[in-house]
Amino acid sequence: MNLFYKLLLVFLISILSLSCTSIEIPLEEEPEPISELVKYNNDVKTIIDSNCLNCHGVSTPRTGRIALYNFIQVKREADVGSLISRMNNSIYPMPPSGKLSAQKLAIIDKWKLDGFLEN
Repeated sequence: MNLFYKLLLVFLISILSLSCTSIEIPLEEEPEPISELVKYNNDVKTIIDSNCLNCHGVSTPRTGRIALYNFIQVKREADVGSLISRMNNSIYPMPPSGKLSAQKLAIIDKWKLDGFLEN
């Protein structure tokens, strides 16, 4: 293998490893405490709809590889996928247009803590 291909391989491995990082961004403001149960339809759906569906809103997303247009998909990605870690990622946060507010992130975290309730 010549030097060019070795360097290309190292570059690609570096890019892939960076995209999988889970370094979290420190919150800029302190979120309000949430005492009620957080449910998808009442609390989480509006956050996903307004911040994620632009890229992840169809059954076969064009730009985002993960579809987030219904409860089952969002719950799966929050529970076993990368949804929450990507929202908190310091290098490649989602959405790419800007990090969610501390309050919205707190709602997502509380939804997970409450057991990913739908209604």
